[in-house]
Order: sequence, then C-alpha cells, then structure tokens
Amino acid sequence: MDRRTMLTALTGRRAATPAPAAPPDNDTTLAPYAGPWGFEQAAHLLRRTMFAPRLAQIKTAVAQGLDATLAQLFQELPMPDPPVNYLSNNDPFVPLGDTWVDAPYSRTINLRNPRHRSLRAWTMGLLLAEGVSIRERMTLFWHNHFATNNVNDPKYLYRHISLLRANAWGNFRELVKAITIDPTMLRFLNGNENTRVAPNENYARELLELFTIGKGEQVGPGDYSTFTEQDVAEMARVLTGWRDRGFNAYEEVPIEAFFVPNRHDTGAKQLSHRFDNEVISNMGNQEYAHLVDVIFRQPEVARHICRKLYRWFVYYKIDETVEANVIEPMAQLLIASNFEMRPVLEALLRSEHFFDVLSMGPVIKNPLDFVVSAVKTFDFDFPDNYRLQYEAWWRIFLQTPAMQMEYFNPPEVAGWKAYYQEPVFYRTWINAATLPKRMSFTDTLIINGLQAGNERLRLDALKFIKTIDDPYDPNAVVESFARILLPRPLTDNQLAQLKEVLIPGLPDYEWGVEYTDYEANPGNMQLAVAVDAKLRNVIRVLLSIPEFYLS
Repeated sequence: MDRRTMLTALTGRRAATPAPAAPPDNDTTLAPYAGPWGFEQAAHLLRRTMFAPRLAQIKTAVAQGLDATLAQLFQELPMPDPPVNYLSNNDPFVPLGDTWVDAPYSRTINLRNPRHRSLRAWTMGLLLAEGVSIRERMTLFWHNHFATNNVNDPKYLYRHISLLRANAWGNFRELVKAITIDPTMLRFLNGNENTRVAPNENYARELLELFTIGKGEQVGPGDYSTFTEQDVAEMARVLTGWRDRGFNAYEEVPIEAFFVPNRHDTGAKQLSHRFDNEVISNMGNQEYAHLVDVIFRQPEVARHICRKLYRWFVYYKIDETVEANVIEPMAQLLIASNFEMRPVLEALLRSEHFFDVLSMGPVIKNPLDFVVSAVKTFDFDFPDNYRLQYEAWWRIFLQTPAMQMEYFNPPEVAGWKAYYQEPVFYRTWINAATLPKRMSFTDTLIINGLQAGNERLRLDALKFIKTIDDPYDPNAVVESFARILLPRPLTDNQLAQLKEVLIPGLPDYEWGVEYTDYEANPGNMQLAVAVDAKLRNVIRVLLSIPEFYLS
C-alpha cells in the first residue's frame, strides 16, 4: 500500500492538498529540499523529530527557516537531572526529592517498585518537556533498535537509557561497542554468562542479525548472505569473559561491566567469507571492540541502519526506487562520515524526499506519540510540586501499555513490531484492543480529566483558543485547530462540518459576538461555560477523527 492509498484507506478520503503539476513520488531523492517553507513543512519536520510540537514552536520554526530549525534540533544539551524518590517516605537511603540512581536496595523494604515507577514517570516528563530537540525521539529509536526488557533493576535501566540518550546522534560504531559491554545488555542477552567453557551465542546472533549487518536471505546451509552460523559461533567466543557488577545490590556497589581474563577464550577465531575470512587472535579486553570494527567494514551495516532510520522518520515501505535514491546515498554518507549519525540524519531531514507531500501524514502515531500529542499540544498545566508532577507523569505513562507500547518493555529483542513486521508495520498500532483505549484517553482529557493524585489533568479549551491568531472568526477557529492538530489540511466539507459543531445552525457573526462577550467578562461563569463547551466539542471531534492518529 503506497502513501496515497493508505491515506485514503485510513481517512476515507483523498488527501485534500492539491497535487503539484508534477506529483512527487518515490522518485524524489536525498537532494536538499528547495520548495516552500511554511507552517505545513515546519510542522511536518517537528512532528517527526519531536513528540508533538506546540504551536509556538512551529511558528518559531517557520520564522527561523529550515537550516536554523535543524541546527536547533541537533543542539547539544546537558543530560537531564536524574529521577528522584517521590513515593517512599521510608526509603532508608534516599530522602524524598533526592535521586536513587546510585543508592543501594533494602533487604526489608521493596524499593524496586517505587524506583521503577519514578523512572517511568520521569521519562514521560522528559517527553513532555523536551523542547525543540531530536534527542528524545532518537533515544526511543535506539531503545527500539537495542531492545531490552525483563532486567528488573531500575538503576540498570537508568544507566542503559542514559547511554542511549548521550549517544542520540553520535557515532553508531562506538555506540555498538558501548552497548556490547553495557551491564543491562550483558544481562538481557546472557553476555555475562558467556565463557570459554560454555559459549553463549545469544548476543553474538543479535549483534549481527539485528544490531549491525542484518539477516539477509538464506543462500546456503547456515549462510544468510550477510553472515553465517560459523560467524555467530566464532563471535560468541570473541565476546567471552565479560561480567556485570551491581545488579540489585544491597550495598553501594558501582554498576559496571568488567573483564575476567580466565573466562575469555584466547584461541584464534576464524570468521567466514562474509567477513573476508578474518582471523581474530587474542586481544583480551579489547577483542570485542576489534570485532565491532571488523563487522563495520561491511557496507551492509550502513544500509541496514539507514533502512531502520527511514522507517522511523519517513515511511515503512522501501521499494527499489527508495533503496536506490534514498537508502544507498544515506548509507554511503554514513560510511564517508565514519559512522557519525548526525550528517545522515540531517541529510534525510532536509531532503526533498522527506518533504514530499506524500511523506506528510501517512505514519500512524505510535502510542507514546499519540498520548504525548494529546497532552503536550494543549500545553497542560502541571502542578508545581514535584511529587504531584511525578504522579501526573506516571498517570500519563500508564496509558501507553494498554495501547501496546510500554517504554522500557519492548515485546521482542527486535523491538516493537510496527517497525519491522511485514506487511502491516505501523498499522499494528490500531486494532480492536487499542483503538478504544486511544479514544477513551482523549475523551477523558477533554471531558472529566485524568485523575492524578488529588489533581485532575483536564484540557483547558479557553487557554488553547488564545494561542491562535483569530479566535473571533469561527472559520479561523476550526481551521487553526485542525492545522495545529492534524498533519494534513481538511477538506472544505470537513471544515464546514466542524464549524457546524462549533455554532450549530448559527451565522458566523454569532460566534464573534459570543466570544467577544466572554473575553470582556472572563469571570462570568455562564459565558465561560458556554464558550468552553463549544470549543471542547470541536476538539473532541478533531481528536477522534482518523487524521489525528497520523503524523
């Protein structure tokens, strides 16, 4: 299914934006975009690189231009302050408000659950307050790429996700080296059990099949065109000897990986013809790094990661034309850049292919994107008290597992199915179980509000309308709301239907009179309630139509 067909199927209509004289298609390339730069283009860039931009951020991007906006997206930022204890009054090591990331566990008190909860709430808080930056989107990309789960120590998970965040657009090859001896990964794929007398192939297999070169078509017994079973076995030997320290420790033990020489296989490792019959001799604690260098000599490594970037930022379908016009140039740029990710990301995000009209709007939002966009776009007011903030973030986080995407818990070592499982890809997000959850969540935000401790997170429609340029014209109101919330313009008929929701059966001037009266008398509850109810009805419709589910 191509972009235009998918838009039609999901929305029940053709894209409203008129096609240019020469309709763009997959023939567009990685060449720099030279078309118009306006609200639609700026919003598209920010929606794909952030978790739901606010209106002010889109307007700023329009004013700054593409180059300045890209520079801001890649601006180096300090690492966020670590998560804190916001739940446990009886933590013997960490007072309320202090961080637990270096604190031991208790033998008598369950501290793991409140720390897990703190980590997840903190993560949601980062998504909601990310600013104009690609860092959180790339952190989630790497979390999906180097997927781990069932490592039941939030201190480990904090260090793991911090490693990904610190290397969001850094050097891919160096990140693979760091992940190979990352304590969380050592535990998840049994690298800490890999010894010279009992080699464990789990990590070696995923290092090849998922993390670097990818699994090609089987062309012979144990030969997958990119690596062989011989390579898996020999690379497992290379990776022997690594252990981790500090897991669920009851003392102040630093979390780290360390090398045990007598657990390491010192013999020669013979790789297959897929790696030019390389022989790796004993290099002690640097052997794993040399192995990664050997793997990265193969150009298919660059192609494999570029395909994953493409599916993350553009679209799931990669045909022969996209492979030739977009993926291959990205891969060659990655190799030429010594596997630095930023040049490749910038080339993709400033390309004519990325800004092709058919690239705007066909991606189904993943649950995190959906939930954050329903909250962040409306600039919800969160409590000033950090405990209440964390509780609000936690309640928002809890919405996503029911929609089948839970941060820190990808379902497979391959990550979430939407980014690899053919033929459905993103469409896996919408099903009989998840669609009602999405609809219920947005309805809750609009109608009663989401309960978070003693607070309720409820959309402030009267605050939201003040962000648009012309709140007095009902046509401008519905068009502005749609423009902010949806990735593609609505048809004239749809806009007319929205206006009917706002002012059913009334002439346009009635809305101007009503809103002006409210604005002149904001303390008049009767006027405020009436205007607020009308706006909520429009927003509820916008958040329930298929277009809101797209990016």
